[in-house]
Amino acid sequence: MTSIRQNPYQVTDRNLALELVRVTEAAAVAASAWTGRGLKNEADGAAVEAMRRAFDTVAINGTVVIGEGEMDEAPMLFIGENVGAGGPGMDIAVDPLEGTNLCAKNLPNALTVVALAESGNFLHAPDIYMDKIVVGPNLPEGVVDLDNSIEANLKALATAKKCAVSDLMLCTLDRERHEELITRARAAGARVTLLSDGDVAAAIAACLDDSEIDIYVGSGGAPEGVLAAAAVRCVHGQMQGRLLFEDDAQIERARRMNPGADPSRKLALEDMARGDVLFSATGVTGGALLRGIRRSGIRTVTHSLVMRSKSGTIRFVEGHHDYQTKTW
Repeated sequence: MTSIRQNPYQVTDRNLALELVRVTEAAAVAASAWTGRGLKNEADGAAVEAMRRAFDTVAINGTVVIGEGEMDEAPMLFIGENVGAGGPGMDIAVDPLEGTNLCAKNLPNALTVVALAESGNFLHAPDIYMDKIVVGPNLPEGVVDLDNSIEANLKALATAKKCAVSDLMLCTLDRERHEELITRARAAGARVTLLSDGDVAAAIAACLDDSEIDIYVGSGGAPEGVLAAAAVRCVHGQMQGRLLFEDDAQIERARRMNPGADPSRKLALEDMARGDVLFSATGVTGGALLRGIRRSGIRTVTHSLVMRSKSGTIRFVEGHHDYQTKTW
């Protein structure tokens, strides 16, 4: 009789993927109690505390290297915080509530997000802005480049996709700083989708076959950029980034966080997230990527996405949680 031997590391990783879903589910359910109440910090705080408690059951020795909230003084899982019940050393990137304004106003695409990698495999990014460009998989390597004009990138992408520029949909945040980008993209013939908040979901959508988004471009939070990079790694898309500094203090902080590296360098995808990466997100409010939290009597229904870079598998998980027996 032939025995079947399994790689314990792979089995552990698969279990961790499910544990990550439980973490983002807990944060999403907690944040959803504040949906539409106009209190973004309260929603964020609820997600943070639920995520902390959920991590206490995960068999890792985790260190938060990407936290959230410094820029707007919201609650956060702070950089350097240790979480987990003990186990292998892991880097953790979190956004307990991506799109706090979206949750507060009950607008689409608020998510809870966690990414996991072996220690040292995530960029340590300060809470400043990052310039980003994302396209999906199955395209020539380097088809777009952060240093190229938007016109050149759209033309190259259209050629690679064997379509006209007018068939492309560009997505960016609806910000004054993007007005020239939007004007030039439209003048080149592309259609443009504008987001009020939440660019992690948009970066993921640019990499999915059934999405209408072909390219995500623009500046947003650097922590969200690393989370997006983790997701893009999992679906084998392409991404580049560059940190944007407002003063010398921010430059010095970036140097301390990444000794020996040029803080102003163009970042390739694997500069931001490398190795075997796990990623999980749960919808708080419904959107193009995930459905939001639904409540029915004693049950709460969650909709999550979990991905792993090693396998490239994308799983959508629907959870039905019974409040009479569920402990978060």
